[in-house]
Amino acid sequence: MEIDFLLIGQGLAGTALAYRLKQAGKKIRIIDQPEANNSSRIAAGLFNPVTGRKMVKTWKADSLFPEIKPFYQELEQATGSKFLTEKAIYRPFLSIEELNEWMGHSADPGFETYLDKIYQESQSEFLKDPYGGVMLRNSGWLNINNLLDAMTSYFKEELILEKFDESLFSRADDFWIYRGLKAKAVIYCNGLGAMNSRFFNFLPFAPVKGEILEVQQAFTPDYVVNRGVFRVHLGNGIHRVGSTYTKHDLDVGATDAAKTEILEKLTDLVRLPVEGIISHKTGIRPATRDRKPFLGKHPTEVGVYIFNGFGAKGVSLIPYFSKQMVEHLLNSKAIDSEVDIARYFNYI
Repeated sequence: MEIDFLLIGQGLAGTALAYRLKQAGKKIRIIDQPEANNSSRIAAGLFNPVTGRKMVKTWKADSLFPEIKPFYQELEQATGSKFLTEKAIYRPFLSIEELNEWMGHSADPGFETYLDKIYQESQSEFLKDPYGGVMLRNSGWLNINNLLDAMTSYFKEELILEKFDESLFSRADDFWIYRGLKAKAVIYCNGLGAMNSRFFNFLPFAPVKGEILEVQQAFTPDYVVNRGVFRVHLGNGIHRVGSTYTKHDLDVGATDAAKTEILEKLTDLVRLPVEGIISHKTGIRPATRDRKPFLGKHPTEVGVYIFNGFGAKGVSLIPYFSKQMVEHLLNSKAIDSEVDIARYFNYI
């Protein structure tokens, strides 16, 4: 069977790219091993325009954020499912100096799209926010599990559920041959699986382990609280809280140390006790050394591409960059130099 594109992996990156290629009329197949999508499935799913300890505007926010809601809403319409929640994010200030700095940001037109209101006093007796905080808009969270399940049904016959074996790849007559498929091009969207590929093992992946809790706790505001940890209300008094970030312990299992870290940071944020821990999950994120994703074509192999390395911000990055990747694949448009894997060709 001849196809245009064979995609390896149906995590969030592979799902988005496959959808865009299909919408462009291309014949696709996706090889996926569902249990390999762990990093996508345990991710918080937040899209947050202001991030980090210093509360700075997310990298390329003005390009990324106009694409987020329209893209996921389109997937909702295509599948008849619901997985996007638009929700304000409240970020408490840690000092009076931070409050004053954000009062200055309120006059900055670069923040206007994302800044809803600055508060100079605590927003709840249950929050430890004596200096107030900033309420952000154009934010929310994505139920990635629901999205991946819905898109698995959407792709139907285009999805091949099996472990990908790169040793079965061969090149003949301008096609890549794999188990009876003849693909004009192959795209690696398989997260950390690409580290072991003979094509892309030169790229500096920097895997990061993240752990996340779901806890029972009173106080259910109509916004996400995010400082030190994020706290997303899932309904019925259950909140997703996390996450940890470590480059050193990359074992798959959950750890008591991470659980303790998350609970201590939650205590620093919310005054109420945790009534119970519902779940404790962990995943290894396909992060990169420079914290920028990997897009582009292999330097020497014909028809071999990568769309990968989105790390913890995949929900925000993937709508914009999947659009850019499709323009590159179909119309040879240039990829942003900050994410093009050509930035690493000198190291091969």
